[in-house]
Amino acid sequence: MTGVREPGAVSATRGRRQVPLPRLADPAAPLLVVEDLAVRFSLPSGSVKAVDGVSFRLDDGEALGIAGESGCGKTTTALSLVRLLPANGRIRSGSVKLFGIDLVPKTEKQLARYRWREISIVFQGAMNALNPVRRVGDQIAEPIEVRLGRSRDASRKRAAELLDLVGIPGQRASAYPHELSGGMRQRAMIAMALACDPAIVIGDEPTTALDVMVQAQILQLLERLRRELGLSLILITHDLSVIAETCDRVMVMYAGKVAEEGPVTRVFTAPRHPYTQKLLSSFPNIHADRRTLDVIPGQPPDLRNPPPGCRFAARCPFVMDVCREVVPPEVTFGDGVRVACHLYPGRDAAGPPPRVVGATRTCDAASSTDPAP
Repeated sequence: MTGVREPGAVSATRGRRQVPLPRLADPAAPLLVVEDLAVRFSLPSGSVKAVDGVSFRLDDGEALGIAGESGCGKTTTALSLVRLLPANGRIRSGSVKLFGIDLVPKTEKQLARYRWREISIVFQGAMNALNPVRRVGDQIAEPIEVRLGRSRDASRKRAAELLDLVGIPGQRASAYPHELSGGMRQRAMIAMALACDPAIVIGDEPTTALDVMVQAQILQLLERLRRELGLSLILITHDLSVIAETCDRVMVMYAGKVAEEGPVTRVFTAPRHPYTQKLLSSFPNIHADRRTLDVIPGQPPDLRNPPPGCRFAARCPFVMDVCREVVPPEVTFGDGVRVACHLYPGRDAAGPPPRVVGATRTCDAASSTDPAP
């Protein structure tokens, strides 16, 4: 990890409101507000509480990174925004308000108005997401034709323009997915996500399985498009360095819940939640001395029967009796960081966050101190 950007370096991007806005939109409302979202998956062995009480906000032109280990609920949270869940998954409670419009109670027909037109997704693994027997240009043109009602010729012309926008010559629109390299396929997926000029693009680990150079090119492309088009971005990734370089805010999830959320600069340089501290200390830092990377002992809990208190309690170096019995309250600090941990029992909590013994943070500004909220 090379460090985090200076405050405002990413936030210089300014979002834009879609014209026209959805008919029921409130022009004064935030772009996206998710409150107390809960998602369940039904299995023969029980109900999996994959997402449990997740809340966050995304403003115009902002990039939010969602991090956490496999199975923590990152992708499920993102797919729930437009209800693209597997057949055994359902939103049990909560709200997803886009321009002030709650999408959760919408029918499938009503929700079609918002999918791809307002929120689109760059899926993980372009080779699996693209139809192998259809030409790339036709796949990009399809949402333009279906969602925006354009003619086939106009849609294909726009598809070629979008390919040019993401760095692929327009004449390659006639190619099949297997005729493109991995990086070009991912660029084509980004072009498809931009087809209907959405306000929000979700990137579900868009650089997975790409080599380092191609990863950097894709991330630079996303940042350029966000700046030029005024997009808001939700980036799901295991790579903390990606979030450090490209996002304004980061939300760290563990076992279906939000552990810590706030500005990237604050969370990465002065992490408060023990899980965030351990997660950062387990990531290599090219600027630090050589050392054995930290590990997080144990395993995440079984979400069919999660523990009654803090879900990280069994692996936490600061665990207290209350952690095993009571769900920790969320505490919001003056620097905009939100933490769910019994180490901070109330809004008047002050002082620097406790540190994991032997842990070394992976950001350049590790010497900064934590201001009182």
